[in-house]
Amino acid sequence: MTGIARHLPDRSRPPYDLADWVVCDVGEPDATDRLADVFAGASAVVHLAWAIHPHRDDPPMHRTNVSGSEHVLAAAARAHVPHLVAASSVAAYEAPQRWVRIDENWPRHGIPGSAYSRGKVIFERMLDEFSARHPDVTVARIRPCAILQHDAGGQFARWTLSPLLPERLLGQRWLPLPWWKGLRAQVVHAGDVATALQAIVVRGAGGAFNLATEPVLSGSDLARPFGGGPRIPVPRWPSSAAAWLGWRMGLQPLHPGWLVLADKAALVDTDRARRVLGWRPEHDAHDVLAELAAGLRAGAGTGSHPLRPLDWKGRLGRGRPTHQSQAG
Repeated sequence: MTGIARHLPDRSRPPYDLADWVVCDVGEPDATDRLADVFAGASAVVHLAWAIHPHRDDPPMHRTNVSGSEHVLAAAARAHVPHLVAASSVAAYEAPQRWVRIDENWPRHGIPGSAYSRGKVIFERMLDEFSARHPDVTVARIRPCAILQHDAGGQFARWTLSPLLPERLLGQRWLPLPWWKGLRAQVVHAGDVATALQAIVVRGAGGAFNLATEPVLSGSDLARPFGGGPRIPVPRWPSSAAAWLGWRMGLQPLHPGWLVLADKAALVDTDRARRVLGWRPEHDAHDVLAELAAGLRAGAGTGSHPLRPLDWKGRLGRGRPTHQSQAG
Protein backbone atom coordinates (compact mmCIF):
# COMPACT_ATOMS: atom_id res chain seq x y z
CA MET A 1 0.00 0.00 0.00
CA THR A 2 1.30 3.43 -0.96
CA GLY A 3 0.21 6.74 0.54
CA ILE A 4 0.64 10.12 -1.14
CA ALA A 5 0.73 13.41 0.78
CA ARG A 6 2.01 16.96 0.45
CA HIS A 7 3.38 16.70 4.00
CA LEU A 8 4.73 13.33 5.11
CA PRO A 9 3.16 11.95 8.31
CA ASP A 10 5.17 10.55 11.19
CA ARG A 11 5.93 7.13 9.73
CA SER A 12 7.11 5.76 13.08
CA ARG A 13 3.54 5.87 14.45
CA PRO A 14 0.47 3.82 13.52
CA PRO A 15 -1.42 3.86 11.28
CA TYR A 16 1.08 5.70 9.09
CA ASP A 17 3.69 2.97 9.50
CA LEU A 18 1.52 0.60 7.47
CA ALA A 19 2.17 2.34 4.14
CA ASP A 20 5.03 3.43 1.95
CA TRP A 21 4.84 7.20 1.46
CA VAL A 22 5.49 9.48 -1.51
CA VAL A 23 5.67 13.27 -1.23
CA CYS A 24 3.56 14.93 -3.92
CA ASP A 25 1.51 18.12 -4.11
CA VAL A 26 -1.34 17.15 -6.44
CA GLY A 27 -1.82 20.79 -7.43
CA GLU A 28 1.67 21.18 -8.90
CA PRO A 29 1.77 21.41 -12.73
CA ASP A 30 3.95 18.29 -13.02
CA ALA A 31 1.85 16.22 -10.61
CA THR A 32 0.25 14.12 -13.36
CA ASP A 33 3.59 12.66 -14.42
CA ARG A 34 4.62 11.97 -10.83
CA LEU A 35 1.31 10.40 -9.92
CA ALA A 36 1.16 8.22 -13.04
CA ASP A 37 4.49 6.68 -12.06
CA VAL A 38 3.19 5.95 -8.55
CA PHE A 39 -0.14 4.59 -9.83
CA ALA A 40 1.48 2.16 -12.28
CA GLY A 41 0.39 -1.39 -11.44
CA ALA A 42 -2.11 -0.32 -8.77
CA SER A 43 -5.37 -2.28 -8.56
CA ALA A 44 -7.18 0.75 -7.12
CA VAL A 45 -6.59 4.45 -6.45
CA VAL A 46 -8.44 6.14 -3.58
CA HIS A 47 -8.50 9.93 -4.03
CA LEU A 48 -9.13 11.75 -0.74
CA ALA A 49 -7.06 14.93 -1.16
CA TRP A 50 -9.15 18.06 -0.61
CA ALA A 51 -8.49 21.49 0.87
CA ILE A 52 -11.48 21.95 3.17
CA HIS A 53 -10.81 25.21 5.04
CA PRO A 54 -7.24 26.18 4.21
CA HIS A 55 -5.20 28.78 6.02
CA ARG A 56 -4.65 32.06 4.18
CA ASP A 57 -1.05 31.07 3.41
CA ASP A 58 -1.89 27.58 2.08
CA PRO A 59 -2.22 26.90 -1.68
CA PRO A 60 -5.52 28.22 -3.12
CA MET A 61 -8.46 25.85 -2.85
CA HIS A 62 -9.06 25.75 -6.61
CA ARG A 63 -5.44 24.76 -7.21
CA THR A 64 -5.68 21.80 -4.82
CA ASN A 65 -9.27 20.71 -5.32
CA VAL A 66 -9.93 21.26 -9.02
CA SER A 67 -6.48 21.28 -10.64
CA GLY A 68 -5.27 18.62 -8.21
CA SER A 69 -8.22 16.36 -8.96
CA GLU A 70 -7.70 16.83 -12.70
CA HIS A 71 -4.11 15.65 -12.23
CA VAL A 72 -5.19 12.60 -10.23
CA LEU A 73 -7.79 11.58 -12.82
CA ALA A 74 -5.40 12.09 -15.72
CA ALA A 75 -2.72 10.04 -13.96
CA ALA A 76 -5.18 7.23 -13.21
CA ALA A 77 -6.16 7.09 -16.88
CA ARG A 78 -2.54 7.16 -18.03
CA ALA A 79 -1.61 4.35 -15.63
CA HIS A 80 -4.66 2.25 -16.67
CA VAL A 81 -5.90 1.97 -13.09
CA PRO A 82 -8.98 -0.32 -13.15
CA HIS A 83 -10.73 1.04 -10.05
CA LEU A 84 -10.99 4.69 -8.97
CA VAL A 85 -12.53 5.59 -5.61
CA ALA A 86 -13.11 9.26 -4.75
CA ALA A 87 -14.44 11.25 -1.81
CA SER A 88 -17.25 13.62 -2.69
CA SER A 89 -19.76 14.94 -0.13
CA VAL A 90 -23.44 15.43 0.67
CA ALA A 91 -22.58 19.09 0.02
CA ALA A 92 -22.82 18.34 -3.71
CA TYR A 93 -26.59 17.86 -3.46
CA GLU A 94 -29.01 20.72 -3.95
CA ALA A 95 -31.07 21.47 -0.84
CA PRO A 96 -34.23 19.36 -0.49
CA GLN A 97 -37.02 20.11 1.98
CA ARG A 98 -35.48 20.40 5.42
CA TRP A 99 -36.39 17.02 6.92
CA VAL A 100 -36.56 14.95 3.71
CA ARG A 101 -33.93 12.24 3.25
CA ILE A 102 -32.55 11.76 -0.24
CA ASP A 103 -30.82 8.94 -2.08
CA GLU A 104 -27.87 9.03 -4.47
CA ASN A 105 -30.05 10.07 -7.43
CA TRP A 106 -30.88 13.51 -6.02
CA PRO A 107 -29.72 16.44 -8.23
CA ARG A 108 -26.15 17.59 -7.57
CA HIS A 109 -26.42 21.35 -7.98
CA GLY A 110 -24.96 22.26 -4.61
CA ILE A 111 -25.72 24.94 -2.03
CA PRO A 112 -25.36 28.56 -3.21
CA GLY A 113 -23.11 30.55 -0.90
CA SER A 114 -20.76 27.65 -0.03
CA ALA A 115 -17.37 27.34 -1.72
CA TYR A 116 -17.01 23.80 -0.38
CA SER A 117 -20.31 22.80 -1.98
CA ARG A 118 -19.43 24.48 -5.27
CA GLY A 119 -16.11 22.62 -5.35
CA LYS A 120 -17.78 19.27 -4.80
CA VAL A 121 -20.30 19.96 -7.58
CA ILE A 122 -17.40 20.65 -9.97
CA PHE A 123 -15.66 17.48 -8.79
CA GLU A 124 -18.79 15.37 -9.34
CA ARG A 125 -18.97 16.62 -12.93
CA MET A 126 -15.31 15.75 -13.40
CA LEU A 127 -16.00 12.21 -12.20
CA ASP A 128 -19.01 11.92 -14.53
CA GLU A 129 -16.89 13.04 -17.48
CA PHE A 130 -14.08 10.67 -16.51
CA SER A 131 -16.54 7.75 -16.34
CA ALA A 132 -17.91 8.61 -19.78
CA ARG A 133 -14.41 8.80 -21.31
CA HIS A 134 -13.16 5.66 -19.56
CA PRO A 135 -16.03 3.13 -19.37
CA ASP A 136 -13.52 0.37 -18.64
CA VAL A 137 -12.70 1.96 -15.25
CA THR A 138 -14.94 1.23 -12.27
CA VAL A 139 -15.58 4.57 -10.58
CA ALA A 140 -16.95 4.77 -7.04
CA ARG A 141 -17.61 7.88 -5.00
CA ILE A 142 -18.59 8.31 -1.39
CA ARG A 143 -20.84 11.18 -0.28
CA PRO A 144 -20.40 11.45 3.48
CA CYS A 145 -21.87 14.04 5.80
CA ALA A 146 -19.63 15.69 8.42
CA ILE A 147 -16.76 13.28 9.19
CA LEU A 148 -15.72 13.50 12.85
CA GLN A 149 -13.41 11.78 15.33
CA HIS A 150 -11.57 12.55 18.57
CA ASP A 151 -8.22 12.98 16.83
CA ALA A 152 -9.66 15.69 14.58
CA GLY A 153 -10.13 17.95 17.61
CA GLY A 154 -7.06 20.07 16.87
CA GLN A 155 -8.01 20.37 13.20
CA PHE A 156 -11.58 21.46 13.97
CA ALA A 157 -10.32 23.92 16.58
CA ARG A 158 -8.13 25.57 13.94
CA TRP A 159 -11.13 25.77 11.61
CA THR A 160 -13.78 26.97 14.05
CA LEU A 161 -12.53 28.39 17.35
CA SER A 162 -11.43 31.89 18.20
CA PRO A 163 -8.48 32.40 20.56
CA LEU A 164 -10.93 34.61 22.42
CA LEU A 165 -12.80 31.40 23.34
CA PRO A 166 -10.13 28.88 24.39
CA GLU A 167 -11.04 25.27 23.63
CA ARG A 168 -10.77 24.29 27.30
CA LEU A 169 -13.95 26.29 27.99
CA LEU A 170 -16.08 24.03 25.77
CA GLY A 171 -18.55 22.00 27.80
CA GLN A 172 -18.50 24.30 30.84
CA ARG A 173 -21.85 24.37 32.61
CA TRP A 174 -22.13 28.15 32.36
CA LEU A 175 -21.22 28.49 28.67
CA PRO A 176 -24.25 29.65 26.61
CA LEU A 177 -24.46 28.60 22.98
CA PRO A 178 -26.46 30.25 20.17
CA TRP A 179 -28.29 28.15 17.59
CA TRP A 180 -31.00 28.82 15.05
CA LYS A 181 -34.44 27.26 14.70
CA GLY A 182 -34.53 24.21 12.45
CA LEU A 183 -30.80 23.48 12.66
CA ARG A 184 -30.22 19.76 12.08
CA ALA A 185 -27.30 17.68 10.86
CA GLN A 186 -25.94 14.24 10.21
CA VAL A 187 -22.47 13.07 11.23
CA VAL A 188 -20.35 9.98 10.65
CA HIS A 189 -17.24 8.66 12.37
CA ALA A 190 -13.98 8.64 10.40
CA GLY A 191 -13.54 4.96 11.27
CA ASP A 192 -16.89 4.10 9.70
CA VAL A 193 -15.97 6.02 6.55
CA ALA A 194 -12.72 4.03 6.40
CA THR A 195 -14.73 0.80 6.69
CA ALA A 196 -16.89 1.85 3.74
CA LEU A 197 -13.85 2.69 1.64
CA GLN A 198 -12.29 -0.67 2.46
CA ALA A 199 -15.49 -2.47 1.44
CA ILE A 200 -15.61 -0.57 -1.86
CA VAL A 201 -12.03 -1.54 -2.70
CA VAL A 202 -12.36 -5.17 -1.60
CA ARG A 203 -15.66 -5.67 -3.47
CA GLY A 204 -14.63 -3.68 -6.53
CA ALA A 205 -17.81 -1.66 -6.13
CA GLY A 206 -18.82 1.27 -8.32
CA GLY A 207 -21.34 4.09 -8.14
CA ALA A 208 -22.19 6.54 -5.38
CA PHE A 209 -22.64 5.81 -1.69
CA ASN A 210 -24.16 8.14 0.89
CA LEU A 211 -22.56 7.77 4.33
CA ALA A 212 -24.13 8.94 7.60
CA THR A 213 -24.91 7.43 10.96
CA GLU A 214 -28.05 7.59 13.09
CA PRO A 215 -29.80 9.53 14.47
CA VAL A 216 -30.18 12.90 12.79
CA LEU A 217 -29.05 15.51 15.33
CA SER A 218 -31.18 18.52 16.23
CA GLY A 219 -29.79 21.95 17.10
CA SER A 220 -30.06 21.13 20.79
CA ASP A 221 -28.25 17.82 20.23
CA LEU A 222 -25.47 19.65 18.39
CA ALA A 223 -25.05 22.22 21.17
CA ARG A 224 -25.17 19.89 24.17
CA PRO A 225 -21.59 18.50 24.12
CA PHE A 226 -20.09 21.97 23.66
CA GLY A 227 -21.79 24.03 26.36
CA GLY A 228 -23.81 23.27 29.45
CA GLY A 229 -25.33 26.73 29.71
CA PRO A 230 -28.55 28.07 28.21
CA ARG A 231 -29.36 27.60 24.54
CA ILE A 232 -29.95 30.96 22.86
CA PRO A 233 -32.15 30.73 19.76
CA VAL A 234 -30.84 33.23 17.20
CA PRO A 235 -31.94 33.65 13.56
CA ARG A 236 -29.28 32.50 11.14
CA TRP A 237 -28.70 35.89 9.53
CA PRO A 238 -27.37 37.58 12.70
CA SER A 239 -25.14 34.55 13.27
CA SER A 240 -23.85 34.84 9.71
CA ALA A 241 -23.30 38.60 10.06
CA ALA A 242 -21.33 38.13 13.27
CA ALA A 243 -19.31 35.30 11.72
CA TRP A 244 -18.49 37.42 8.66
CA LEU A 245 -17.32 40.37 10.77
CA GLY A 246 -15.23 38.16 13.06
CA TRP A 247 -13.72 36.28 10.09
CA ARG A 248 -12.98 39.46 8.15
CA MET A 249 -11.19 41.02 11.15
CA GLY A 250 -9.23 37.84 11.86
CA LEU A 251 -10.82 37.39 15.29
CA GLN A 252 -12.10 33.90 14.48
CA PRO A 253 -11.54 31.53 11.51
CA LEU A 254 -15.10 30.40 10.70
CA HIS A 255 -16.34 31.87 7.42
CA PRO A 256 -20.17 32.34 7.24
CA GLY A 257 -20.23 30.12 4.16
CA TRP A 258 -19.99 27.18 6.54
CA LEU A 259 -23.15 28.33 8.34
CA VAL A 260 -24.98 28.45 5.00
CA LEU A 261 -23.92 24.87 4.30
CA ALA A 262 -24.84 23.70 7.82
CA ASP A 263 -28.31 25.17 7.38
CA LYS A 264 -29.03 23.81 3.90
CA ALA A 265 -27.09 20.53 3.59
CA ALA A 266 -29.23 17.56 2.62
CA LEU A 267 -30.10 14.71 4.95
CA VAL A 268 -29.21 11.45 3.21
CA ASP A 269 -30.46 7.90 3.11
CA THR A 270 -27.70 5.28 3.37
CA ASP A 271 -29.61 2.23 2.17
CA ARG A 272 -27.37 1.64 -0.86
CA ALA A 273 -24.19 1.48 1.22
CA ARG A 274 -25.86 -0.97 3.57
CA ARG A 275 -27.15 -3.19 0.76
CA VAL A 276 -24.20 -3.15 -1.63
CA LEU A 277 -21.30 -2.87 0.82
CA GLY A 278 -22.82 -4.52 3.88
CA TRP A 279 -21.94 -1.26 5.67
CA ARG A 280 -23.03 -0.98 9.29
CA PRO A 281 -21.63 2.07 11.13
CA GLU A 282 -20.38 1.18 14.60
CA HIS A 283 -20.71 4.65 16.12
CA ASP A 284 -23.89 6.38 17.26
CA ALA A 285 -24.23 10.01 16.15
CA HIS A 286 -24.44 11.31 19.74
CA ASP A 287 -21.26 9.42 20.64
CA VAL A 288 -19.47 10.72 17.54
CA LEU A 289 -20.28 14.31 18.48
CA ALA A 290 -19.27 13.79 22.11
CA GLU A 291 -15.98 12.28 20.93
CA LEU A 292 -15.24 15.35 18.79
CA ALA A 293 -16.09 17.68 21.68
CA ALA A 294 -13.61 15.84 23.90
CA GLY A 295 -11.01 16.08 21.14
CA LEU A 296 -11.63 19.82 20.75
CA ARG A 297 -11.12 20.42 24.47
CA ALA A 298 -7.88 18.43 24.33
CA GLY A 299 -6.65 19.92 21.03
CA ALA A 300 -6.18 16.29 19.99
CA GLY A 301 -4.29 15.16 16.91
CA THR A 302 -2.09 12.52 15.29
CA GLY A 303 1.20 12.35 13.42
CA SER A 304 -0.24 13.65 10.12
CA HIS A 305 -0.07 17.30 9.08
CA PRO A 306 -3.85 17.88 8.69
CA LEU A 307 -4.59 16.11 11.99
CA ARG A 308 -1.70 17.60 13.97
CA PRO A 309 -2.49 18.60 17.57
CA LEU A 310 -3.66 22.14 18.17
CA ASP A 311 -1.13 24.91 18.41
CA TRP A 312 -1.80 28.61 18.79
CA LYS A 313 0.39 29.77 15.91
CA GLY A 314 -1.52 31.88 13.43
CA ARG A 315 -4.74 31.91 15.45
CA LEU A 316 -5.13 35.72 15.24
CA GLY A 317 -5.31 37.49 11.88
CA ARG A 318 -4.30 40.98 13.05
CA GLY A 319 -7.11 42.59 11.10
CA ARG A 320 -7.02 40.08 8.23
CA PRO A 321 -8.77 36.71 7.82
CA THR A 322 -6.69 33.77 9.00
CA HIS A 323 -8.34 31.36 6.53
CA GLN A 324 -9.40 31.53 2.89
CA SER A 325 -12.88 32.67 1.94
CA GLN A 326 -15.65 30.06 1.81
CA ALA A 327 -18.09 32.24 -0.14
CA GLY A 328 -19.74 30.33 -2.94
